[in-house]
Amino acid sequence: MHEGCHGKEGSGRKTAAVSLPGIRNILAVGSGKGGVGKSTAAANIAVSLALDGAKVGLLDADIYGPNLPQMMGIGKYSPKAGPDNKLEPPVGFGVKVISMGFFVDSDSPVIWRGPMVHGAIVQLLSEVSWGELDYLVVDLPPGTGDAQLSLCQSVPVSGAVLVSTPQSVALSDVRKALSMFKSLQVPVLGLVENMAEFACPHCGKTSRVFSHGGAKELAEKHGIPLLGSVPLDPLVCETGESGAPVAASQPGSAAAKAFREIAAKVVERLSTAASRRGTQDF
Repeated sequence: MHEGCHGKEGSGRKTAAVSLPGIRNILAVGSGKGGVGKSTAAANIAVSLALDGAKVGLLDADIYGPNLPQMMGIGKYSPKAGPDNKLEPPVGFGVKVISMGFFVDSDSPVIWRGPMVHGAIVQLLSEVSWGELDYLVVDLPPGTGDAQLSLCQSVPVSGAVLVSTPQSVALSDVRKALSMFKSLQVPVLGLVENMAEFACPHCGKTSRVFSHGGAKELAEKHGIPLLGSVPLDPLVCETGESGAPVAASQPGSAAAKAFREIAAKVVERLSTAASRRGTQDF
């Protein structure tokens, strides 16, 4: 079992290696497999938090497939060093964003071993001028690997949100991610079910493209809440590709409302997790 990523010294758990005193909460967004809309969820949760008045940062830790710059409409930005020699992150929709996507050619593959991935994540955390943040949302790569371990060994992660689609194969991989975060002593705040149902844009009739009920059952079995279900809506894909997350660009849509509700529940769950940690430390 890996050592945990927060806790008192002497408790047998690893202390954070990177100091980020201006950041109040670090939220990891993960998934068991790719293709479930994890990055879309991370971007829209971050934007939703900012729309509610929070100071938010978004770190793209998906080193091998960094696509948040495009999703946030700042893909052509080149970060520059500020007076403190730290990178000044660009701002998209009220969110400070940093990503490997700013530093590598979009057509060039990133072929790195674990130590290089670890080094990149530490740099993205520590060598960026984040300033004061209420939330730093970290979009992790799919699966359970080096990036997840590096994050948890580097900073005290406040909580994790897992994203899945309704299919049984996706939910099976979520169980692995759930076990990983528990072994790293990171509170799992809940599960987001993406692409839950499709609403016909012409008649409004809804239909379930994938299986139904598995996410709720999984959440109940493991004692975590189902934070919300996001519909399968072409708007989500279109706005992501155009660099205008649906939560900001289409606020009246069902998907935007779902992301806003999910973000509100994340805030509530983070507050509860912080209270529990405070009680344990006392």
